[in-house]
Amino acid sequence: MDFAHDLGVDVDEENIDRMYLFFHVQKEGYGIQIGHVIEIVGMQRIVDVPDVPHYVKGVINLRGQVIPVIDVRARFKMPEAEYDDRTVIIVVEHKGVKTGFIVDGVSEVLELSENEISPPPQSAQQRNSMITGVGHKNEQICFLLSLDHMLTSSTEENSEAV
Repeated sequence: MDFAHDLGVDVDEENIDRMYLFFHVQKEGYGIQIGHVIEIVGMQRIVDVPDVPHYVKGVINLRGQVIPVIDVRARFKMPEAEYDDRTVIIVVEHKGVKTGFIVDGVSEVLELSENEISPPPQSAQQRNSMITGVGHKNEQICFLLSLDHMLTSSTEENSEAV
């Protein structure tokens, strides 16, 4: 987690489950647990892959590793936007698999206590929701995301891809 150190954040085994990387997509804030984040890289050449869901933009070659890349805007069914100098790829590892998420920008790493995490909105409390909770700290609000659900297709999306 050298990137966390580069951001001036101390991460250790005691607080790693309470630390979140905050990022934004279309002016909304989101967070993922820092323990899954491998690194943050700038945009680079993405090679198209045939016959994948619409939100999988392709793969990148990151120091000899081929990593699939998901556009978070497309995953959330948001309008497309041009990538710019703030657009980055957050590389995560979940269940032994590395994946990149294209986001509009990264803001910071924050530690959230239990009382700074609220249940997800009623509409997001379904079994397959990508939102696990709402983090709120220092006047900021962000949706905390489930990597399990971010990385799997729902039946509805599978039928669209056919």
